[in-house]
Amino acid sequence: MMAPSILPVDIGDEFSARAESLGKERIGIVDIGSNSVRFVVFDALARSAHTVHNEKIICSIGRDLGATGMLYKEGVDQALEALRRYRLLAERLGVKVREAVATAAARDASNGADFVRRAESAWGGTVRVLSGTEEAKLAGEGVIAAIPDADGLTADLGGGSLDMVVVKNGQTGEAVSMPFGPLRLIDLSKGDLDKTRQLVDYELSKWLPLRSLDNKTLYLVGGIWRSVARVDMLREEYPLQILQSYTIPYNRAVELASVLAKQGKKSLENLAAVSKRRMELLPYGAIVLQRLLLAAKFKDVVVSANGVREGLVYSRLPAEERGKDPLIDYATIENARASRSPLHAMEMFNWATPLFADENAYYRRLRLAASLLSDLGWRRHPDFRTRGTYSEVLHMPFGGVDHKARCFIAACVYHRYAGDDEMPEDLRLTGMLDKAEEKRVLRIGLAARLAFDLSASSAGELGHYRLRLTPSKVILEIPKRRGAIADDAVGKRLGALGGAFDRNAEIQVLSG
Repeated sequence: MMAPSILPVDIGDEFSARAESLGKERIGIVDIGSNSVRFVVFDALARSAHTVHNEKIICSIGRDLGATGMLYKEGVDQALEALRRYRLLAERLGVKVREAVATAAARDASNGADFVRRAESAWGGTVRVLSGTEEAKLAGEGVIAAIPDADGLTADLGGGSLDMVVVKNGQTGEAVSMPFGPLRLIDLSKGDLDKTRQLVDYELSKWLPLRSLDNKTLYLVGGIWRSVARVDMLREEYPLQILQSYTIPYNRAVELASVLAKQGKKSLENLAAVSKRRMELLPYGAIVLQRLLLAAKFKDVVVSANGVREGLVYSRLPAEERGKDPLIDYATIENARASRSPLHAMEMFNWATPLFADENAYYRRLRLAASLLSDLGWRRHPDFRTRGTYSEVLHMPFGGVDHKARCFIAACVYHRYAGDDEMPEDLRLTGMLDKAEEKRVLRIGLAARLAFDLSASSAGELGHYRLRLTPSKVILEIPKRRGAIADDAVGKRLGALGGAFDRNAEIQVLSG
């Protein structure tokens, strides 16, 4: 993953500016898709926007569109009722910036314009009908917001269309929209799966950019493909149930898509990972994925929880805000929101740096994130502080990391609270970290544990003490006038830290 572009040198100012914006620029987004209508409220127009509210209704306005050319009447009525509800919620939540978009079904139906007029009346604002390429590019922006170094193809599968865009170097490139949403395919193929394959293959063969994407990554956006990923998690007994950045190797993805494309309703009913609402559509989504994977030999498949809605927020940001590291920006805000003394985190990061002279940019960034998140658990009950904080960090909705890096950060925070105790089996995520990384997270966590004992999380305290690493010792230098700080607990913490570095520990009391 990427190294940070902007480090939070002054966390206090960073948070003050963000806090000033909260409640003043909440942004509410309505996404009217072929299968669902969703309403999301973000707390601010910012790099690390937090979700205040998120709900959807499955109304399938695109059902029968291929056969009738018109929107599904019952679904339209449900959608309009939902929009009236969303309008009231937006007012109650104090949303200052509103945006509503409609996608494939509304743009393709003969009665789409009439529906949009009625939707605008229900919502109380403009509804922008996105073109297929606009939809693709916004989905790509959403992926880039969470995965800044994305390199490959973003594919957003909605109920009515497959929208694809090339992503590289933080930018979107060539884009295309194809009428391959599962609802549309059911109509076009008359339920014939072989015909579905033929339709998809024919259109994919005409899009030339696919030929240059071998060994790149395919980024999946959309609820149907998230269901596919959940099935893979279940089959693999994957230990971390987080879809964002979940990665499936190419060959396994081809095999999985091929299997799901052949499943009947009864077989799908036995898959706990698939909701009943998705069962009818899943084989068609699996066929699209299978044919796409066979059209270009991607390196792997990565799931993105972000899509058009997050892309709409990200596309509004100024260049400086877009350039922030999503992991460090999120951790900075969380530190400022929840820590006892936000400035302490950067002081601790710098104070412990002499112990990590071998650290490359990748691990330095993760240690910084762990430092920023290391005091989130102070309000928790002591009996649940270690486990609760570990779980909170592990499942935080930050971007910019894969699952290995996520586990690394959470494990650092675990050891900050647990000390050198071995992580219990029910918390261990087997296979995520190698032996060297397990040792590294222990060292980072124990250094933080010592720092909090010395400082009680107070800003300005750690500067009085110095850590040094020699070939045989971890040394803590303490000025004589502060010698009382070195009680038994500090000695124990330093001893554990020394042991983690395979060295003796020594406290040196300096004159002056």
